Amino acid sequence: MQHVLAIKGGKIYTITKGVIDEGTILIEDGKIKSVGKSVKVPEGAEVIDAKGKVVMPGLVEAHCHIGIWEEKIGWAGSDGNEATDPATPHMRALDGIKANADEGGLLAALETGITTAQILPGSANVIGGTGVVIKTAPKVVTDEMVIRGPSGMKIAFGENPRRVYGVEQKKTPSTRMGVAGVLREWLQKAKSYMEKKERFKDEPEKLPEVDMRLEALELVLRREIPLRAHAHRADDVATAVRIAEEFGVEMSWEHATEGHRIAEWIAEKGIPAVWGPSLNARPKWEMRELSFDTPKAFYEAGVKFAIQTDAVGSSIAFLPLCAGMAVKHGLPYDEALKAITITPAEILGVDDRVGSIEKGKDADLRILDGDPLELRTRVEMVIIDGEIVHRA
Repeated sequence: MQHVLAIKGGKIYTITKGVIDEGTILIEDGKIKSVGKSVKVPEGAEVIDAKGKVVMPGLVEAHCHIGIWEEKIGWAGSDGNEATDPATPHMRALDGIKANADEGGLLAALETGITTAQILPGSANVIGGTGVVIKTAPKVVTDEMVIRGPSGMKIAFGENPRRVYGVEQKKTPSTRMGVAGVLREWLQKAKSYMEKKERFKDEPEKLPEVDMRLEALELVLRREIPLRAHAHRADDVATAVRIAEEFGVEMSWEHATEGHRIAEWIAEKGIPAVWGPSLNARPKWEMRELSFDTPKAFYEAGVKFAIQTDAVGSSIAFLPLCAGMAVKHGLPYDEALKAITITPAEILGVDDRVGSIEKGKDADLRILDGDPLELRTRVEMVIIDGEIVHRA
């Protein structure tokens, strides 16, 4: 039997099609069937009275580590970095995520109305493994939460891999040259592996032995998933772009702390940026230029960008606050809303399902008692796939 839900009377921020005052959203079997001011509600539908409330899409966190670094547990819940080899492309974030309903990061996401999140491996390794995009409503097993997997190959530049390997383990890479060299080496290995498989596809006895690392990197070289490049500094992302262009692969710039320095160049290259974390200290030199002015610089240059928290680097609950701070520093209000809804959905390749209120999309919604970017606003209800998953 179809489950029909109607949300009536609210101020609807569709994100892509403007704001509808005192509108209605009709939901059937987890999907948005219609939205507007004159939507007919069928008899027997469950009705939520949203008069005086704001209804908007569930937020999308484009870069975090919730569930893979469990909160309040310490080393026993730290599963984000396989820091034993600088190249571990065969690692999968999916295998480290805890989907427990009481896991602190997932619970905070749900209470905030963050309904979709990309969870990535950490940045200890030059190649850290693949990420996954999930819905944040807990399920029996994590696999049931996945809406895109794998969603990208995590790579890292700058201080982290140099510290973990060069300083702590006294091995390659210890320099920025070393980081780039490791990445090129493994991409070339994967390219040769692919070419050999193609050359001997009709001669099974000559095929190379299956290599899980190279199989994972094949997804990148076939442009099925992008590189998700951790880089704070402008010179580090320039290296990432250089290598991506050498191998003809796609990438996004994760963190983008110095994005204001090269916003026009990044826009010309067509590289999307996932900016943040921003509500924390500057714990290392490469973050010294962290500024809420960067989103405005991206907007003015025409860069496609999302705002992220890097949770558990900072709390995932800060995502709307980060967008609000960007508005305070000159980012247009509508662009800030897009940066935590439809734009991250586009960067993650899931905008056909989430990120805006449109017919046919997943019914992932948050109902608020005020302005979406106002600090005092309370999240009263969160809906995922047409089901109420959180009430204040």
